[in-house]
Amino acid sequence: MLHPRARTMLLLAIPALIIGIVSSLVLIVVMKVASVLQTMLWTALPAQVGISVDSPAWIIMMLTLTGVAVGLVIRFSPGHAGPDSALEPLIGAPVAPAALPGLIIALIIGLAGGVSLGPEHPIMAVNIGLAVYLGSRILPRVGALDWTILASAGTIGALFGTPVAAALIFSQTLSSNNDVPLWDKLFAPLMAAAAGALTTSLFFNPHFSLSLPHYGQMQIADIFSGAVVVAIAIALGMIAVWCLPRLHRLVHKLKHPVLILGVGGLILGILGAIGGKVTLFKGLDEMQQLAFSQMFSVSDYLLFALIKLAALVVAAACGFRGGRIFPAVFVGVALGLMLHEHVDAVPAAITVSCSILGLVLVVTRDAWLSLFMAAVVVPDTTLIPLLCIVMLPAWLLLAGKPMMMAWRNDK
Repeated sequence: MLHPRARTMLLLAIPALIIGIVSSLVLIVVMKVASVLQTMLWTALPAQVGISVDSPAWIIMMLTLTGVAVGLVIRFSPGHAGPDSALEPLIGAPVAPAALPGLIIALIIGLAGGVSLGPEHPIMAVNIGLAVYLGSRILPRVGALDWTILASAGTIGALFGTPVAAALIFSQTLSSNNDVPLWDKLFAPLMAAAAGALTTSLFFNPHFSLSLPHYGQMQIADIFSGAVVVAIAIALGMIAVWCLPRLHRLVHKLKHPVLILGVGGLILGILGAIGGKVTLFKGLDEMQQLAFSQMFSVSDYLLFALIKLAALVVAAACGFRGGRIFPAVFVGVALGLMLHEHVDAVPAAITVSCSILGLVLVVTRDAWLSLFMAAVVVPDTTLIPLLCIVMLPAWLLLAGKPMMMAWRNDK
């Protein structure tokens, strides 16, 4: 006979499984449609018109048209494609169901068109909105917060292909001083995250890890090197934190979303023409190119990092729908490879993982998620103690600093 605690945990087990599966399927469908559209726009179409996909003219034209298209969706779709991603954290309030189709369309166009934002924030908003809307009607006694937690856990599991990230994130958000054990609270969210991760793995495996030389035994000097790298990454990220709300305020003086996003797309196109095609899109596939290629120099990696960070700020400030975590990881990889090329005595595993940790921490202000992203991109268990140690000065540096979000009174 099950204990009452066990029966309580099992109450949400089936809804958690369903939400995790549906969260993953939403992500898979959106990513597949965006991938097909991206192939059409960046492979088939330029081949038909006889122009190189790396041509600056093509990059500028495509990004400008992408901005105009997203602006039209935001202007004319019901609910105006949901809230501005620059104003919202990763896990936010439920979005009205009427706004979800426009949000999905705006996300797909942005992903396919080469905008430097990831899918994580809009997918999270869509899944939370669906879960709260449908769940509150099917099981009205379950609160909106519970549906939000299950949907966000399922989405995190689907995005990263593992429930580990959800366990880390919710271990701090669900902890409290009452008598309910933490793992009782984590049971249903972890069920949703596991279902999301397993469903994603049936269709594709998110490929985060880079092929970098193995890191040996940790030395005292490595701790200081890692701390310096993290400090550099945080300093670079805080420049973006300072720029984002001010640029957001400036561009929204134009008032009309088509004009704002058209101008934003033009700027993104110019940045893409300078940095090359590798600085476009969400950044996960492109960071593999950075790590695999042996052709890039210190100045190339620095250019990629600065262009991608600038594109991230512009895309977020202008109102493109997308997340900031995946592009921040790309910036971290480029910065880390640049620092390793500059001082090759410091292993690439240290420079890359510590750069990712610093930049993701700036963007999310979530230590567990930052550690997780650094550990999955550079999957070397000998690095984990080092990353935990350098997290301490990183957390001190960012204590009390502003978040990477726009100000809500801009518009």
